[in-house]
This record gives sequence, structure tokens and C-alpha cells, in this order.
Amino acid sequence: MARSTEVERLSPLAPVYRAGPHGNFEDGVGVALSEPRPGSIVQLAAWPGEERRMIDAIRTVAGLALPDGAGGGVTENGRAAFGFAPGKFTVIDEKDGLAAAFAKAVTPAIGTVTDLSHGRTVIRIEGPEAEWVLAKFFAIDLSPPAFPLGAGRSTTHHDIFAQIQRSGPDRFDIHVFRSFARSFWTALCHGCEEVGYEVA
Repeated sequence: MARSTEVERLSPLAPVYRAGPHGNFEDGVGVALSEPRPGSIVQLAAWPGEERRMIDAIRTVAGLALPDGAGGGVTENGRAAFGFAPGKFTVIDEKDGLAAAFAKAVTPAIGTVTDLSHGRTVIRIEGPEAEWVLAKFFAIDLSPPAFPLGAGRSTTHHDIFAQIQRSGPDRFDIHVFRSFARSFWTALCHGCEEVGYEVA
């Protein structure tokens, strides 16, 4: 009998992930926190002048029509993509295998493909107070006109690098290094206490 070589990815949040309501939730829960666990997180970097070809590769491989320019993004059918700097994109899929597919489609003449699936943790915050809570952490405009649905931003909270995508009208997915995920989660929970939060 053949043995599987797949290794189950353990969450770095397990020791601090406490399901249920927390903080001041007497008047309702302002936000919900969760940890989506996508199968693939891939970073793509196009060489100067090759951005259009990289965007075409994203359309071909992931089936996502990404708008031109840094910061534009799209999310649909369990997949998402967003630009976070000129010529740089993050693509997410709930299934494994996205990096291998991009490695076939993106030639060395177009740019590079980096599989970040084992190196990033995604933290989701959702609810009517999500923008307000995240404004405590990130010095960026989180309002819908400045940060529309599907868009992404690259920023930091103290020394913690983060990529943020607005994945719903009042939902944000925050991508952080696995090594910082637990400390960021703990800080985020403290930041949510005032409005009440629920861990799904």
C-alpha cells in the first residue's frame, strides 16, 4: 500500500485560538475572527515591462480577470488575486497545486513564481466594526472608496509585514508570516475586545 507524502499543515494559532465570544459583546459582536486555510498562496513578480503578460497568466491559470495596476484585485469561487506593488501579485486558491500550475505558465522571461503556502497564515476579520478595528493597526485608508472590494495592500504593523485584501464588503483577509501569526493574532484579539468579537 502506497503511503501519502503529504504533510498536514498545522496552524501556528492553535495554542491561542479560542472559539466563542470574547470581549464586550453585551450589545452584540462587532467582528468575527477566523483562520481560513487556503491550499495555495503564490506570489508572482513580473519583470519590468512584463506586467501585462503576468496578468494574462493569472487569468489563464487561476481564471481571474485581474485589473491593471498595483492594488487592484478580485475574489471569486474560492480563488483570489491582488496586486500589492508594481508588477507583484498574490494569488490564493482553496486547493493545492497552484504554484506548480504557475511554474508551467510563467516563463523566466516573464517573471518569478514563489510558493508561500507553508510560509504564510491568513487571518480573517469580518463584521461592521472590521474597518474600525484594523485602523488601530494599519495607517492606511480602509474605507470602500480607497480600498474597494477585491483590492489588496501591503503594509506593516510594527515589525509585522502584512498583505491585506478586502475579500467582502466588511471582510478583510490578512496574510502574515507564520512566525509572526500568533503574536499578531493575540494583538488583534486585544484590539477587538472593545467592540466584542467571536472566534469561529
